[in-house]
Amino acid sequence: MKLTDIYPIEKWMAFEKSIHDKSGMDANVFNPQGIRVTEYKEWVNRLCPAIKAIDKGQSYICAVAHMNIAAQAMQTRMPAIEECDAGLIKMVVPIFIGDEFAGAVGACGLLSEDGEVDAFLINKTTDINEDVIQDLSEGIGTISRLKTEALAEYIQQELHNMLSPPA
Repeated sequence: MKLTDIYPIEKWMAFEKSIHDKSGMDANVFNPQGIRVTEYKEWVNRLCPAIKAIDKGQSYICAVAHMNIAAQAMQTRMPAIEECDAGLIKMVVPIFIGDEFAGAVGACGLLSEDGEVDAFLINKTTDINEDVIQDLSEGIGTISRLKTEALAEYIQQELHNMLSPPA
């Protein structure tokens, strides 16, 4: 069952925007294969688009983080909150319809309160100069663990409301 069979793309996009507005994080809904359901994109920093613009950055930093964290969320059926290899918070909330894994909601792009960008790893993966990475990292916002967990609860509740049959 596809997420778009249950809810139209416009509603999923509105959900993504609401998550962004509530948290300041980049939010996307993904199908079970990890492909975005909508075209919505709201960059929350200048570093992430630079990383994703390079094939190795997209493949070895962004995609790997999503696949690993989404697998953890799918296995536990609970939200998973970790850092990607660039050092930014990545959260995945699984979407189940009955026992079927139907996709996930991801949010990312901010630093944990005590986190920092891993310029060395980004440089080694993407060949972006470390000084450029530092410049692109200026002004990246932070989010507390408590706020990230509250966001996960909000997403779970909204998914429940969206996907539950009317009473």
